[in-house]
Amino acid sequence: MSNAFTQDMTGTGQYIEMPESTAQDTVAALKGIPTRQELLELLSNEIVDVTFDKLSGDERTMKCTLIPSMLPQAQREDKLSQTKIRNLEDKVFVVWAIDVEPSAWRSFRYDRVKKVEVDHMWGNGHADGANY
Repeated sequence: MSNAFTQDMTGTGQYIEMPESTAQDTVAALKGIPTRQELLELLSNEIVDVTFDKLSGDERTMKCTLIPSMLPQAQREDKLSQTKIRNLEDKVFVVWAIDVEPSAWRSFRYDRVKKVEVDHMWGNGHADGANY
């Protein structure tokens, strides 16, 4: 992360060095959710309830994860379970995860996420006790 200079608002008129944040960091902080990368890391270790708006406008809460031991076996005819397809997530604003209750791949748009909570009934909880 590079640093930027901004005018000190304490009245001295001097410029102070401040770390830059990305637009994604700012949006995540304003919405009270983890960044997309933090969400992917959280999904890799926990079962998470993600609330988001579907493209239809309906709100949905999905219990999902990317814990390796919970991922279904890749099947040749199931394109979503193929590693090459799943790795497309890095190129778009879509998050792919396993919906725990039907144990099936599902996706949601990161920009439509409203709330993220670790599901303590299913998982062990986030190591630092955080609930985003």
